[in-house]
Amino acid sequence: MKIIECPRDAMQGISEFIPTDIKVAYINQLLKVGFDTIDFGSFVSPKAIPQLRDTSKVLAELDLENTSSKLLSIIANTRGAIDACNFEEISYLGFPLSVSEQFQKRNTNKSITQALNNVEKIQNLALKNNKELVVYLSMAFGNPYSENYDPDIVAELTEKLHDLDIGIIALSDTIGVSNPTNIAPLFDTLIKEYSTIEFGAHFHTTSDAWKEKVTAAYLNGCRRFDAALKGFGGCPMANDNLVGNMPTEKLITYFNEDLSLNTEELEKSLSLSAKVFK
Repeated sequence: MKIIECPRDAMQGISEFIPTDIKVAYINQLLKVGFDTIDFGSFVSPKAIPQLRDTSKVLAELDLENTSSKLLSIIANTRGAIDACNFEEISYLGFPLSVSEQFQKRNTNKSITQALNNVEKIQNLALKNNKELVVYLSMAFGNPYSENYDPDIVAELTEKLHDLDIGIIALSDTIGVSNPTNIAPLFDTLIKEYSTIEFGAHFHTTSDAWKEKVTAAYLNGCRRFDAALKGFGGCPMANDNLVGNMPTEKLITYFNEDLSLNTEELEKSLSLSAKVFK
């Protein structure tokens, strides 16, 4: 079981700039908990996500000597991938590929076809620089743009990513429209068909729906979950009303198993999050 803690996702939609030293203190605290991966920052245009313009400064101040957690950074194009590859501390590059043409253009200023071409280039960069590429299939369960949606579209994109030897794909519910009816068959089908791909769940959810989403994914083979403490965050590129992330503490309670997490440091992180996200 892997929990990917996502302070980057929690922070990116906040308009008031969070000082760099506060980000550093918070992520350093999260690094003590023992999460598999910390999605800590993003090498994207400061104009697109001004909150994350200090990612390289934050990275320089992280204490990585006594942590088992790996670092993931979001990138949206080859330039961002090149920037991220300059840092040995980063293990994973995360790229948002969308089932929705509108969202792909809104998020990366590219069509889906252009974005797939970028994925191929970024995959080559990642392999040359000892990184692993994680592709987020956003709008995987539906979108708000009245576009044609079908699980077969998700399957077709997965096949193309498989051809590029992508090893990790996170099925992403960017706006909170997933439910057991669409979650269960998608994970069941894809996990059975692509044994070489690790499928993750990146759910955005309301407070009353988180459990049914986790249950549907877990019972159909998912063992990788993205989350953020207290469910903070959401995607500012999706629509005007942010739907929060999967609350990490609820995931931990739900699985009720040895996740090799330091519970004392987790409590400190929860306490600190209230100060970071006022």
